[in-house]
Amino acid sequence: MVHLIATVGLVILVAMVGVRAVILLKKGVRAVVFGAGDKSDFLLAVPVLFLVYTLTGLPLPSVLTRQAPGSAILGWIGIVLCVAALIWFGLTLVTFGGSFRVGIDDTTTDSLITSGPFGLSRNPLYLGFDVYFLALAFVTPNLASVIIVILFAVMMHRQIVKEERFLTAHYGQQYAEYAKQVRRYL
Repeated sequence: MVHLIATVGLVILVAMVGVRAVILLKKGVRAVVFGAGDKSDFLLAVPVLFLVYTLTGLPLPSVLTRQAPGSAILGWIGIVLCVAALIWFGLTLVTFGGSFRVGIDDTTTDSLITSGPFGLSRNPLYLGFDVYFLALAFVTPNLASVIIVILFAVMMHRQIVKEERFLTAHYGQQYAEYAKQVRRYL
């Protein structure tokens, strides 16, 4: 049951991104620009495919699927974290408004957003993703989940660093001041 709830949450997370992208597309904004400037962005496919493989219940070596002790309690802690991450993610999408993009859009003329969740973290969407994947590891406390958390954390951090270089070049001093006041994560 806990696994099903977490998987449904993941579908909701992806659906929120998709719905936001469609809404923006209807307004003439191409929100999905992932990989347009850097094909290495598609390295994200590795953790995504591993996640999908593990969620489908396909066979993995037992060393990867052996559950940690106390996994029932950890599972419910994970569900609470999943819900918190979904709420945080949704709030961040709303705050993003028309500035939301999947990937780096070097043609954007949008203003720098520094309010709401962006007042607490320079990267609240990525923080939401990271918390969600960590929560999934609580739901299924095994080595496969830990590998997924690490892979996603590395890929998210890689994207954050690329985006911060772009934001520094695009917004200049305004972004530099913002970066001094607000941490990268929390």
